[in-house]
Amino acid sequence: MKDQSYKRHIAKTITWRIIGTIDTILLSWIVTGNPYAGLKIGLAEVTTKSILYYLHERVWYKINLSKEGKTLESRKRHLAKTVTWRLVGTLDTMTLAWIISGNPIAALKIGFAEVITKMILYYFHERIWYKVNYGLPDR
Repeated sequence: MKDQSYKRHIAKTITWRIIGTIDTILLSWIVTGNPYAGLKIGLAEVTTKSILYYLHERVWYKINLSKEGKTLESRKRHLAKTVTWRLVGTLDTMTLAWIISGNPIAALKIGFAEVITKMILYYFHERIWYKVNYGLPDR
């Protein structure tokens, strides 16, 4: 049977990118006070974050975290994925925000704000996708 996980990871990439982009646009607008800066930062992320997220999914799909033959419990795995993705995502956002706004302080503020909002959003995104079987072999 052909591996369907690629379809799943593409679907997860798209749904997460929609949620993440809306969050970035709003946070960037609030921090900079400029809706156009928010849009520019959010839209620039669409490409970079989609690629980074897909690669992150592929890496985590291949990681087998087990302890004494037991697979890492889903909530702990989702939490670990949340932390690693947030590190990658925040560095990307801060870099883009600095380049687009020209303001390193605004970039840091946006990055710190999104650490909180995106970790919460990402965790629930992972929990929802855990319940969806699309692109998975029989569980």
